[in-house]
Amino acid sequence: MTTHPVRRLSLGALVQGSGGHIAGWRHPDGRPDGQLNFAFHADLARTLERGRFDALFLADVVAVWGHQLDSLSRTGRAEHFEPITLLAALSLVTEHIGLAATATATYNHPFHIARKFASLDHISGGRAGWNVVTSVVPLEAANFGFDRHLEHELRYRRADEFVQVVKALWDSFDDAAVVRDKATGRYYDPAGLHTPHHRGEHFSVRGPLNISRPPQGHPVVFQAGSSPTGREFAARHGEVLFTSQYELGPAQAFYADVKARAAAHGRDPAHVLVWPGISPLVAATETEARQRLGELGDLVHDDVARRLVQDNIGDLDLSDHPVDGPLPDIPESNRSKSRRDLLLKTARAEGLTIRQLALRFATDAAVAGTPEQIADHIETWFRAYAADGFNISFPYLPGPAEDFVDQVVPLLQQRGLLRTEYEGTTLRENLGLPRPAARDRHLQESGR
Repeated sequence: MTTHPVRRLSLGALVQGSGGHIAGWRHPDGRPDGQLNFAFHADLARTLERGRFDALFLADVVAVWGHQLDSLSRTGRAEHFEPITLLAALSLVTEHIGLAATATATYNHPFHIARKFASLDHISGGRAGWNVVTSVVPLEAANFGFDRHLEHELRYRRADEFVQVVKALWDSFDDAAVVRDKATGRYYDPAGLHTPHHRGEHFSVRGPLNISRPPQGHPVVFQAGSSPTGREFAARHGEVLFTSQYELGPAQAFYADVKARAAAHGRDPAHVLVWPGISPLVAATETEARQRLGELGDLVHDDVARRLVQDNIGDLDLSDHPVDGPLPDIPESNRSKSRRDLLLKTARAEGLTIRQLALRFATDAAVAGTPEQIADHIETWFRAYAADGFNISFPYLPGPAEDFVDQVVPLLQQRGLLRTEYEGTTLRENLGLPRPAARDRHLQESGR
């Protein structure tokens, strides 16, 4: 008989300005001014902390999210805060919730990222998390002097080396190396400072990092990758894995696969948490919730519908195709492989038009219903080993987040799934993840 360790449900909130739905900013109760409004973000963070969320997560791309002005000008994607700056500010108005942000391994340098997240971990008292991505938006390339987006496999090879260098830099100081001893005049023990001296395919980084070891040892590493290459990367490095899964069976298969891959790399599968994305919309009845979801779809402009499909399915131009017509033939793409394949499979299997596919994609993670129905969905997936937790994106803000915290969270707590109080002081402790020991020093030069 197979036994499983005791598990506890974990929750993260994906905060995307005024909401996760592409037209959420247009909702009558939405807050389009929230995109660059710190007070709005601070209130939301405190609401999520009241709901005992483990982490607040900020996605990011280092570009405006699209270059077709007809569609871009009808979304809230042209502006957003630099995430680490915002999270550092939010750390001062919260006490427990983890603070995670995306930073691409394709258009950054390991030293910059190691330093920024180590600083955030110190500022927040050990609540930082880094979502490692390889960039899915080709427009980022032109902002960093590249003529074209790096190929999919090359991006992952670069990311693999990138993460190893960042971890080595976080381990530049031993935990007890910084003594700040006034009596002896010794600020740090020189035997406790180590230089990575990394030279690899993509990076040459001497080190050491100019900040002491983060309170968590390493900030928690988040990752999202569902292609075979992405799953292998996640199994090697990820501690919290974001995934897009919309049916229980495939979600269970993904869960089992990445846990097995992690074990094959010598990792404890219990220390690799799987978080599918959901977008809950709470109402008094299921009919009312579905009606509210449909109203959001009515706010999606035709230009936005076309762009939503082509930005996620491949490098093609749909501007001359009728939005209520079928998808044309789709060429191979250098974008996210798993997302492209999922959209194509859905469109072909159900004969969806461009508009129908866009609306399906905009609400594919939606769980609309009563508080009990949403709690049932979460409990079912958790107990069926399809999820360890969920990455929750609210369609517009702040109303649906407040409804979830006030109506769904108490049900999850009553069922013994969700904590009623935070158990630890760091993000790792609250997630039940171990603190990494300092890395083996045999490849590093002592600071002495």
